[in-house]
Amino acid sequence: MKTLDKIPTGKIGRASELVKTGIKVGGNYLAYYGEKIVNPSLTKDKLNENNAEDIYDGLKNLKGSALKVAQMLSMDKSIMPQAYVEKFSLSQFSVPPLSAPLVRKTFKKYFGKYPDELFDKFTSDSVNAASIGQVHKAEKDGKQLAVKIQYPGVAESISSDLALVKPVAIRMFNIKGKDSEKYFKEVEDKLIEETDYVNELKQGKEIAEACASIPNLRFPDYYPEWSTDKVLTMDWMEGEHISEFAAKNKDRAKADKLGQAMWDFYMFQMHGLKAVHADPHPGNFLVDEDSNLIAIDFGCVKQVPEDFYDPYFELISPEIFDDPTQFEEKLFELEILRHDDKPAEKTYLIKLFRELLNVSTMPYRYDEFDFANEEFFGRLAAMGEEFSKDTQLRKMNGNRGSKHFLYVNRTFFGLYSLLHDLKAKVDTVKYREYLLEAKR
Repeated sequence: MKTLDKIPTGKIGRASELVKTGIKVGGNYLAYYGEKIVNPSLTKDKLNENNAEDIYDGLKNLKGSALKVAQMLSMDKSIMPQAYVEKFSLSQFSVPPLSAPLVRKTFKKYFGKYPDELFDKFTSDSVNAASIGQVHKAEKDGKQLAVKIQYPGVAESISSDLALVKPVAIRMFNIKGKDSEKYFKEVEDKLIEETDYVNELKQGKEIAEACASIPNLRFPDYYPEWSTDKVLTMDWMEGEHISEFAAKNKDRAKADKLGQAMWDFYMFQMHGLKAVHADPHPGNFLVDEDSNLIAIDFGCVKQVPEDFYDPYFELISPEIFDDPTQFEEKLFELEILRHDDKPAEKTYLIKLFRELLNVSTMPYRYDEFDFANEEFFGRLAAMGEEFSKDTQLRKMNGNRGSKHFLYVNRTFFGLYSLLHDLKAKVDTVKYREYLLEAKR
């Protein structure tokens, strides 16, 4: 793959790259409508493919939060044409890396030494390049290590990048202009957190220690002495990305083993730690030779406050779900309902959210759930499409829902997607054993 000798780090340089991309996309539309005149039956498939390729090519050279948006979009299959999903999914673990000279220069800037001065061995070619940083293999005192180096200018350009890609983010999160700032601030804050590798090291160590009793789950150890806020060193973990494993796996027992570990991992975090690994895409999970799940990359961890956690999960309980008065109270607590809603608006929103919950919480209503269930995922996809096209909802006053919905919902739907790819059947209540153990 072609390497990058430089990345635009200034606001003007980054904006210029996006303007070039916009011109290409405009040309694609002109070509499409020109052909449409001659061939009225022409579909948008080719247009989507061309636009997806041009947009991705522009974002992958910018890296940073612009590319992170593409990564997040690729996980949300319900709102994007398939051409975009396929192209943007490359941003999860396959983008052009920095060239070897730029790696050395960047490492020296962040650490004060060149990598070969710090490590016994250092592979100048990256083994994995993503949106915020790229990973190199190294060795120190006999330890095999993974060294993640942040791309130059990423942290400094987050605010300006988000302003440039705001129209895409608006569609991704179904956000309207009015009262939208709290949602964009939530996205910005999480992206800024992801550029702080000292924080990621701390979060990785804390979660690994807390989840140590969960079977078939592994984590790398982290090394503060070889890390900074822009360089993160951890154990090199042998394994293949979970999407690669799922694509070829024919052994249901292995899929169930991995799926159970993943479900228990997420449920333990959510219900025990009230903090959760909020970036569940395939590039962040490996499968080792014994079919154990390896969790990596703890840059994006969502803290779940009690005043959101309590009403969010209380809605799942039958006594509240089936009680109109209590159900309505919880919707107010979660900022779904507002006190200035008209009676017709309130009735509509209660009905809509009840239907949404009825589908999305299905796995929690059974002690065992099969994520190979195509009917469940078909209903989820149909619901997402219907929700994104809901004209009545768009006309209502302001955005709906606490800012915490953004990353909590994305976490759960990302988890569902991974379990569906695995075709795993899980015991949905087993994680409670580990919660009880942790309290002893």
